Amino acid sequence: MLHAIQVLAMNYRLPKTERLHADKLIKELFSEGSSFFLYPFKIQFFVKKEQGIGTSQVLFSVSKKKIKRAVGRNLIKRRMREAYRLNKSVLLDGSPAMSIGLIYVSSDLMEYSQIQLKIQQAFKKLATLVKENQIDHE
Repeated sequence: MLHAIQVLAMNYRLPKTERLHADKLIKELFSEGSSFFLYPFKIQFFVKKEQGIGTSQVLFSVSKKKIKRAVGRNLIKRRMREAYRLNKSVLLDGSPAMSIGLIYVSSDLMEYSQIQLKIQQAFKKLATLVKENQIDHE
């Protein structure tokens, strides 16, 4: 019963406030942020120190060099957004506000189920990295 209540309480939306679109924040993410690689993604993240627990902002990127056709790039971005939207609760459980960049580095079009599985794994790894980093700074 408790699980059903948590599912109903979870906000599955992806409003503009949760998307990273400001040039200043994007430059900050890539210049000062950390990253790790989990095929087919490179995950770039930057924990915002001045803000406590808050909303994370996310950026989705698919290289034109890897996937030539815009239709394919848009398909992958749609799949990434959907996987993020449904699995963002893994990140939001008590984690600080941060900027996240999900960069797709494969040259193959992957199925949604594979993308969702990899994003879940990436979020678990990101959550542990952020928690370890918070403990070190306290």
